[in-house]
Amino acid sequence: MSSIHISRPALEIRAGSLALAHIRERGLNPEDVAILPGAAGGPKALGIQGLDLALFGDWLPRAPRIRTLIGASIGSWRFASACLPDPVAGFRRLGELYTSLRFGRKTSIAEVTRSCREMLEALLQDQDDAILDNAHYRLTVMVVRSQGLLAGERRLQVALGLTSVIASNLLSRRRLAGHFERIVMHDPRQAPPLGELSDFPSRCIPMDRLNLRAALLASGSIPLVMEGIRDIPGVGPGTYRDGGLLDYHLDLPYQEPGLVLYPHFTHRVIPGWFDKSMPWRKADQQRLSRVVLLSPSAEYLDGLPHGKLPDRTDFKRYLGNDEGRARYWRQAMAESQRLGDEFLDLVENGKLSERLKPL
Repeated sequence: MSSIHISRPALEIRAGSLALAHIRERGLNPEDVAILPGAAGGPKALGIQGLDLALFGDWLPRAPRIRTLIGASIGSWRFASACLPDPVAGFRRLGELYTSLRFGRKTSIAEVTRSCREMLEALLQDQDDAILDNAHYRLTVMVVRSQGLLAGERRLQVALGLTSVIASNLLSRRRLAGHFERIVMHDPRQAPPLGELSDFPSRCIPMDRLNLRAALLASGSIPLVMEGIRDIPGVGPGTYRDGGLLDYHLDLPYQEPGLVLYPHFTHRVIPGWFDKSMPWRKADQQRLSRVVLLSPSAEYLDGLPHGKLPDRTDFKRYLGNDEGRARYWRQAMAESQRLGDEFLDLVENGKLSERLKPL
């Protein structure tokens, strides 16, 4: 990708304390990057596609090394795309498949689940082994095992379960331990480079050919939108759902001497999905110390249709006008090339440190 002249900054760049010092002293080079997180956020992923293309199609391959990709929900699907033999084609296929989804007013949860299964099949194209055998990337997928009412599928039961979760979370995020178990599905060749996960009951389970697709489906299974995934092979009985419910923006104890490069939808790191409307719930600064976070700037967002990235509300906004939504999302994907172009320009010309803000 070649850089273009940009009159207004498209990217906002923030870094934790150790990452800030590293970049100011030595700049940012691809060999520095050991971990990449990918947040939950649904269609927001389409709005940063150009950044993913620049990172995985150009910049990171300049310095091949073992890197861990940790994704929740759509973040896990993005990073599965990155692990395919042609990551650029994978990201573009993910964007087009997501854009092509069609849901009517009376679409059932079962129909949404079926559409997502078909979408995953079309994305992977029977290249599951390529993901598990990727020479440079180690995929980690965040999932939760639901407890109590959320282990069922009846709409009223799940709704009551979510009400209970919201009430528990208002009192304390730690109370979510009574509702969810964190399941970290990881590349069998390497344990996730994470410190002790003591905030919630947690298990690390290796992925294989039998459970990769189930893990990816479960990681995006939002309650009341998709059915939970039952009895993932190698994990055990239970109902497995969206990893973003606990780890929305992946506020995790990263343990790696390298940097954590985070292509993200926003400059905030929100711990859990239920914390979105709670600005006092903030990420652990110590965990963010090695993080370099790249996100669209306010000026960039102002220039997009509706002044925002694509999101799930667009299915309602464009209800009955799927072609209108598809045009909007494709425009957002096309515009996002600016994000990737600007990143490449900044790192290649040594200007990244001039734009850094503390995270």
